[in-house]
Amino acid sequence: MRVKILTTGFNDMKKEIAVKLTKVSKKYLIHHEKPTLAERLIKGKSEEFWALRNMNLVVHSGETLGIIGANGSGKTTLLKIIAGITTPTLGEVETHGKIISLIDLEAGFHPDLSGIQNIFLNGMLIGMTKKEVVDKFNEIVNFSGVGKFIDAQLYTYSEGMKLRLGFSIAVFADPDIVVLDENISVGDREFCIASSKKLKELFAQGKTVIISSHDLSFIKQNCNRVILLKKGKIVQSGSPSNIIKLYDNE
Repeated sequence: MRVKILTTGFNDMKKEIAVKLTKVSKKYLIHHEKPTLAERLIKGKSEEFWALRNMNLVVHSGETLGIIGANGSGKTTLLKIIAGITTPTLGEVETHGKIISLIDLEAGFHPDLSGIQNIFLNGMLIGMTKKEVVDKFNEIVNFSGVGKFIDAQLYTYSEGMKLRLGFSIAVFADPDIVVLDENISVGDREFCIASSKKLKELFAQGKTVIISSHDLSFIKQNCNRVILLKKGKIVQSGSPSNIIKLYDNE
């Protein structure tokens, strides 16, 4: 088994590669809730499911990559491996620069700490310095809209409030690489509009952005390259128009 994960700053980056996956595979074990005696005797172990198989992928700095495919094709697993939320079973993952993930927005939060404390905790976990958190603190709080609850313990927050706070910390962290999926819409209509505007600002700044979505018009509008996944493998890579047309004709 060979698993290697390398994360560096841009000073170490070669040939402007932001993300590189080499022969990456991811296996999950599926445990059946109540296996029958016959199933236990015949199978003798949990069922294996390979979400990704032998994947090679290079994403260059400043590229906006779209990932499309049917449910179960491996899109979310791929995003989580790139973001460092999960590790591959086999293969090598290299990332160059600060990554923020807009997948699991509550990761790194502690329910017994206040909103203020969680901003510092979460911010430094995703690579911000204490000074950066202090400098961006008011912007994070104002954008999140949690208002007077900012000094309350996190367990008193609604799910929407926690998601908004997580989103706000992430987008003000000045990332080099942004990883997001189609479930990014959080909070009420007003916040959804504000978050969409903030994402467009990130796109305009030339960040490396990796997006997974079933919204093909969104992918076509915002990406300069698209990959099509099927059963954990990249079956095609190219321009948004060509790959979306191929996907539609399947």
